[in-house]
Amino acid sequence: MNSKIKLIVLIGVILVSLSIAGGGFYLLQKERVRNIELGNMLDELTVKQKAGEAKLLEAQKSISSLESKLKDTASQIDSLSNQLQQEKTAKEEALTKIEQMRTELDQQKELRSDLENRLTKAQNDVKNIQAKLGTIETEKAKLESKVKELEAKANVELGKIVVSPESVQIKPPVGAATVVKAVEAKAQSLEGKVLVLNKEYNFVVINLGNKDGIAVGDQFAVYHGDKYIGDVKVEKLQDVMSAAGFASDDVKNKVKEGDKVVRKS
Repeated sequence: MNSKIKLIVLIGVILVSLSIAGGGFYLLQKERVRNIELGNMLDELTVKQKAGEAKLLEAQKSISSLESKLKDTASQIDSLSNQLQQEKTAKEEALTKIEQMRTELDQQKELRSDLENRLTKAQNDVKNIQAKLGTIETEKAKLESKVKELEAKANVELGKIVVSPESVQIKPPVGAATVVKAVEAKAQSLEGKVLVLNKEYNFVVINLGNKDGIAVGDQFAVYHGDKYIGDVKVEKLQDVMSAAGFASDDVKNKVKEGDKVVRKS
């Protein structure tokens, strides 16, 4: 009886041992398969790691290249900025020069306009002067004609009279004594009249000259009838007449041809 029990127990132990051994073998096989799978996964991870490291290395190289390019780009940007600043400075200088040239051009235009105006004025003045010269020539011709007429008239009236400080020599025709007395009276009073009036050139011509004993600078009072007008001053002399300037514009506006003139002492 005991041997049967022992046998049963032994069989049970064997069966349990076989079960445990089979389970262990199964677990061992399963672990081996898992180890193989893990090894494969490890190999794959190793390959991926190597690939990642390679990519990382490439990325680092790319980063280094990009950093180098960035430095080059920054250097180029700095160079371009300097060039741009230089161009900006040059542009500002050019604009300043252009503004200066515009100012100078405006000044030249104003100067040219002023010169043109002056030239036009000068041309007009020349024309006016030429016209005045023509008028003067005409007046001169008239005065010369009147002088010749007056000289001829004086020669006819007085004959050939020679006056000197010592004596008076008369070479006239009969009746000349009366004429000599008239000449002496005239020389003493030095009274004459206005022959010509020229307001434009501010002078009168009176019928007294070298032969009457007057000199440049002598002053004469002018009378219109018995009314005193003002004074004139001898500026140029001829034998029988002289030119006298006005002492004031008031005299010029009042004097008339034929007015009496008396030398002031």
